[in-house]
Amino acid sequence: MSQQIMLYDTTLRDGTQGEYVTLSAEDKLKIARKLDDFGIHYIEGGWPGSNPKDARFFHLVRNCRFTTSRLAAFGSTHRPGIPPHMDQNIQALLHAETPVVTIFGKSWDLHASGILGISVEENLDLIHETIVYLKGQDREVIFDAEHFFDGFKGNAAYALNTVEAAQTAGADLVVLCDTNGGTMPDHIRTTMEQVKARFQVPLGIHTHNDCGLALANSLAAVSSGAVMVQGTINGYGERCGNADLITVLGNLQIKMGFQCVPKENQGQLTELSRFVSEVANIPPFNQRPFVGKSAFAHKGGVHVSAILKQPSAYEHIRPEQVGNRRRVVVSDLSGRSNIEYKSREMGIALGGNGYDSEKIVSEIKRLEDEGYQFDAAEGSLELLIRRATGQFKDPFALQSFRVTTEKDGAGESTSQATIKIRVGEQDEITAAEGEGPVNALDNALRKALATFFPKIREMGLVDFKVRVIDGSEATAAKVRVQIDSRDAREIWTTIGVSENVIEASWQALVDSVHYKLLKEIQGSNYREKGPGAGAVSNPGKN
Repeated sequence: MSQQIMLYDTTLRDGTQGEYVTLSAEDKLKIARKLDDFGIHYIEGGWPGSNPKDARFFHLVRNCRFTTSRLAAFGSTHRPGIPPHMDQNIQALLHAETPVVTIFGKSWDLHASGILGISVEENLDLIHETIVYLKGQDREVIFDAEHFFDGFKGNAAYALNTVEAAQTAGADLVVLCDTNGGTMPDHIRTTMEQVKARFQVPLGIHTHNDCGLALANSLAAVSSGAVMVQGTINGYGERCGNADLITVLGNLQIKMGFQCVPKENQGQLTELSRFVSEVANIPPFNQRPFVGKSAFAHKGGVHVSAILKQPSAYEHIRPEQVGNRRRVVVSDLSGRSNIEYKSREMGIALGGNGYDSEKIVSEIKRLEDEGYQFDAAEGSLELLIRRATGQFKDPFALQSFRVTTEKDGAGESTSQATIKIRVGEQDEITAAEGEGPVNALDNALRKALATFFPKIREMGLVDFKVRVIDGSEATAAKVRVQIDSRDAREIWTTIGVSENVIEASWQALVDSVHYKLLKEIQGSNYREKGPGAGAVSNPGKN
């Protein structure tokens, strides 16, 4: 049977110390429940007494019953001169009513004498007395030896004495912390081996990513005897972040043969990463190993040709093992294999002689030379392929539009858009206001189309990006506009390119609406069945 490695999640505490990471008490509760469902062994909820948000979280979580996770409250050793039973911070830990309490203490003599301003002997007493007291309150106690690896470099004997104090006091587990994130994997490995050889208490590892080595250091520690890894989902945390438990689990369980969570839960890894990202309101990182959108994305034609024959030729694991999926992206580097793969993925039938593929590749390369970028805009890509093969005709046509922006002396600005479109044989003229010219144009377009296509009301704009393609022309430069849209089922991306930002925005907006209508057409009696089928020329009003 594989060796069990415990995962200790500190997203709700250490993770929130990262820039732009903010979680309400209710957000923390959602994430805690998700972590429990996934099979994380320990969830650190926060520092009771340090702020009202954490106090509220521990109040809310009292009514929860976790099935796999043990909840931990985090805090420091008791303060000098104040015994544990009189220390408000220690009492706040007990009032949180968690089965686990995690205490951090200084293991670097520099911090004891230079930062806390106490003797190194008194620092050892603080560690010992706090743990003895908490064990006497029937708590599982984890001791985080803060700055351990830096302390070991500076004064190995004293760093080891802090572990001795924790073990003697009855700590259930001692976690060695690379708090500054500056230790190299070889030093992690040799230090961990020395500590393990001297003490019987189980050891854990806590690393930061300041040198980009949090994952490597965590794996080195486990290889040298650590039985617990502390980290955060997606690596959120102070400065450069903490060890990312997503990649830690992927490597430990899939690559190294350790047991972290039940194997049947492993396929939820991508979902967990994206769930926490969504709750934290932080865009997912596409290049995140194992679970990122680009983790199994293939762009080069040679690569795509190979994975069509044997996926393992360019994939280190099957994406399904972690709940991800293979993606083939299309760009000016693409070959026929890319187009054929994407067409099958989209349910588009191509001609069997390869003519369609070659024609589409040629068109994509021409457009990308003008500034388009289809690997980031699969909505526009699908429309391009369907138009090129006669499987989609634009269900409406622009007759004209006008956009005006007015700014008054008080600094207030308003935008209005007037638009005239033709659907079949019918014209529709509509006007709308917006926060800016593009917003006004978007409102006017959807207002006009809603008369003919009520489903348009379901869609909304998620994101809007403008990028200057070549800055040498200054304000006359060509720009690329990328729009993310969504409905209840999916999110899609479309693009437009022009020297005029309004025109580029219009192109992206129209493609966004066309994509939505395409999906509605496919779900109706206009369902596509092959080249030339199902194209709409006059849908009329519905």
